Amino acid sequence: MPHTTQIFQVSTLYGAATLAAALDAGLFGPRGEARRILLVSNNAAVPETALRLDEMHGYARIAGRFDSVVSWNEAIRPYHPSSWGPRGNDTVIWQRAFRLAWGIGERDRIDLAVESIQVSPGRALAAIFSEAAVHVYADGLMSYGPTRNRLPLTIGWRIRRLLHLDLIPGLTPLLLSEFGVQPEVVPDAAFRRVLDEISEDAAGDPRLAPVLAQKPTAVLLGQYLAAIDILSADEEEDLHVRMLTGAARAGHRSVVFKPHPTAPASYSAALSKAAAEAGVRLTVLDAPLLAETLYHHARPELVVGCFSTAMVTASAYYGVPVGRVGTALVMNRLKPYANSNRVPLAVVDHLVPDLERDGTPAVLGAAPASLPPLVRAIGFCMQPETYRSLREPTVAWLHEHLADSPPHYFPELRLAELGLPGSRPQARARVRVRRARRVVRRAMRRGGARK
Repeated sequence: MPHTTQIFQVSTLYGAATLAAALDAGLFGPRGEARRILLVSNNAAVPETALRLDEMHGYARIAGRFDSVVSWNEAIRPYHPSSWGPRGNDTVIWQRAFRLAWGIGERDRIDLAVESIQVSPGRALAAIFSEAAVHVYADGLMSYGPTRNRLPLTIGWRIRRLLHLDLIPGLTPLLLSEFGVQPEVVPDAAFRRVLDEISEDAAGDPRLAPVLAQKPTAVLLGQYLAAIDILSADEEEDLHVRMLTGAARAGHRSVVFKPHPTAPASYSAALSKAAAEAGVRLTVLDAPLLAETLYHHARPELVVGCFSTAMVTASAYYGVPVGRVGTALVMNRLKPYANSNRVPLAVVDHLVPDLERDGTPAVLGAAPASLPPLVRAIGFCMQPETYRSLREPTVAWLHEHLADSPPHYFPELRLAELGLPGSRPQARARVRVRRARRVVRRAMRRGGARK
C-alpha cells in the first residue's frame, strides 16, 4: 500500500524553527501519519568552511521531530545547492536515485516543504519530484514582497499554501499570490515555544556569559550589506557606528553588537573605537547564536538595526522596543529596483522609528491602514508583468500619496519606465534614450553574429 513521505528542506536554524513550529501546531498532520525527512542544505558560498546547521544550539531538538535527516549537499556533490538544478530530461533519473537513497518507495506519495521555491534547492526539488504537492514556508519579511523570479506554471499551480510568521499582523504576503496561493499563519505561540527551546539549549554556551555579565540594555544587529554589494565595507562600518550613536543618544550605556556571521573583524574594531569615544560599554557577541537567543537571555530594552527580520521578531515575540538606522540610504542603493530586499526595507522604514530623527523606540503593533496599499504599490513596481492586476490600484495610490511619500520608495526613473504618475518629461526622455540604445546594441549584436 502506498505511503506518504514529507520532505522538509531547510538551510537556516531560523527556518528550521519555523518548520518545527508548523509541525507542533499540526499544520502537516499528526506525527506518524506520514514519514518525515529533514533535508538539510548548506547554501554558504564555501559550504565546507561554513558553520553547519547541526553545530548550532537547538538543532538536535528540532531534528528530533523528523524520522530521518539527510544532506542535500551530499546528495548532489560536487554541485553547489544554490546553483544546481536538473536538466529537463534528467528529472526522472534523479527522482529514482533520491527515492532509492532516502528509502522512499517507488509508489509512495511525496509532499515537499521548501523555504524558497523561486531558487534552488527548492526549485530543483520541485522539478525533480514533479508530482509532489508543494508547500512553501517563509520565515521573514521577504514573504510580504513579490515573487522575485517567474515560476513555470508546472510548479506554480502545485503550490498549496504559503506558511509564514505573522510578523506584521494585518499585512498579507504578496509572495506567490499570482498563483492564488493562500497564506497560512504559523501560530505565534508555537514559534515562541521553539525559540525558547533553542534558547534553553544555548544557556550554557561560554560565549554568551561575557555578554550577560555586562548587562546590555541595547542590541545592535549587523547585516553585512557589503557582502551583497549594496553598501561598501566603509559605508557598512559607518552604519554600525550610527546604530551605536543612536543607542547612546537614547540613553543606553551598555550595548551588545551581534555581527553577521560573515562580517570582517574590522567592523567590531571600528565600533569599539566609537563606543570608547561615546562612553558606551560595548560587547561583541561573535558566536553562532540566533538573535532571539540573545533576547531571551539578555532581556534588552532596545534593538537597533537597518531592516533585519530579527528587529521585528524582537518586537513581535519579546516585546522589545525597536529603532532603525540607515533604511533610506540602503533603499537608495538597491539595484535593480526589483531587488527582493526592497519590501522588507519599506516595511521597516514605514513602521519603525528612526533613531537619527529623534524617533522614540517602540514596540510594533498591527499594520496601519497605510501599509498594505504601499506594499502592493511597491510590489507592482518591482514585478509589473507578474502583478498586472495591481496597476490600477497603484496608479490611484500614486495620484493620492506620492507627494507625501519618501522619494526612495518610488524613484522617478522607475515611474517613468512603467509609465506611472510622478515622472517629469526629462525622466521620460531618459527612458526613451535608454530603450533606443538597447535596441541599437541588440541590432549590432545580431549583425556581428551573422558575420
